Amino acid sequence: MADRPRLWMRHEVRSTERRAPIVPGDAKLLLAAGIPVTVEESPQRVFPIAEYAAAGCAVAPAESWVDAPLDAYVLGLKELPDAPAELRHRHVYFGHAYKGQAGAAELLDRFTAGGGALLDLEYLTDESGRRLAAFGYWAGYVGAALAVLHLRGTLDPPLRPQTRAELDDALRSGDAEATALVVGALGRSGRGARDALAVAGITPTAWDIEETAKLDKPALLAHDILVNAVLTTKPVPPFVTESDLDDPARRLRVLSDVTCDVTSDCNVLPVYDRITDWAEPARRLRGGERPVDVIAIDNLPSLLPREASVAFSADVLPLLRTLDADTGPWHRALDLFDTAARGRHHV
Repeated sequence: MADRPRLWMRHEVRSTERRAPIVPGDAKLLLAAGIPVTVEESPQRVFPIAEYAAAGCAVAPAESWVDAPLDAYVLGLKELPDAPAELRHRHVYFGHAYKGQAGAAELLDRFTAGGGALLDLEYLTDESGRRLAAFGYWAGYVGAALAVLHLRGTLDPPLRPQTRAELDDALRSGDAEATALVVGALGRSGRGARDALAVAGITPTAWDIEETAKLDKPALLAHDILVNAVLTTKPVPPFVTESDLDDPARRLRVLSDVTCDVTSDCNVLPVYDRITDWAEPARRLRGGERPVDVIAIDNLPSLLPREASVAFSADVLPLLRTLDADTGPWHRALDLFDTAARGRHHV
């Protein structure tokens, strides 16, 4: 049998990241398929390291991936630590490096310096461009839920991970008088947002490509909640501007930006300049008698870490069996990285 890809699942350096790209049950299936899996210890991960060990995975100390065999694919979710300056491995995670985000150029330079590569999970797509593995549904679900709870005045920071049952109980416990608009309503995130709003007793207005092509701004501003679930790879006219927030007819009270493209030219809500977090989930954009706040947390699914991880792991499991393929989604992801890296250095 030919050598199979070797996986090394790293500890996440962000303290509020509780998810795992592979859950223990799926790690066991990869091992059964002849794919070695090493898992780093991580006290914050929702799945204890003992469950991975019981599945047959090798266990390594946190952040030891820097010394992993060079043929290992280092698998994670969120940002890498600032060191080492040279990245020698092939890293599989959400790199956020292709739309001009803050720090993107420096990240690509680290890969170029070390001879490694980024296989960005955001750009793991089929031939039609459809994403094959994503946390979108749970991002939309949590993003809409937080908007409802904040509007009701029951969102108490700091936030903490919980189960869907706990979150749904909170959503059902308040009134359902609010109005909500979900933009990007037909995608994964949009479906999640609509489902969460339904639990809260709110039937949202649902807009997608057709409605955003000719944006009805007064109708948008007439809602209490706006959930942005639009993922775009090129700049488009913004949905909400500073002048919209000052519109005397504005009813809008809460912007929940699931997409969080705040430092990118693709940001459709250019009314805030930095993300929010678990300690400060909502930030005020306008005060006075008609306040409006933004929620822009870039790891929303980590607030429902078990449900989100199980769903994502199921998506990515069959793809991980083909990591070394010369064609297909991983090859396209590598081509995208090569193009971006060459663009940085004009090769």
